[in-house]
Amino acid sequence: MANIKSAKKRIEVIDKKTLRNKMIKSKVKTVIKKVEAAIAAGDKEAAQANLLVAISEIDKAASKGVYHKNNASRKVSRLTAAVNKMA
Repeated sequence: MANIKSAKKRIEVIDKKTLRNKMIKSKVKTVIKKVEAAIAAGDKEAAQANLLVAISEIDKAASKGVYHKNNASRKVSRLTAAVNKMA
């Protein structure tokens, strides 16, 4: 455990940021699973609706620095391709 006041503060700040990042990543994973479930069920309308939500959440995560922009772009691209492939 840190003895210096600034080091203790850094630990607290890192814990808060870690929790925030974990919450955002969890939300992104959840919306991606919803899209994939709709694709597996063959429900194109639900897949497209969930895709819009997923793209929004992924973009928010990228803008907050939780995901790198290229990683976010790749996730969006793969999901979009999977939904478009249903047709």
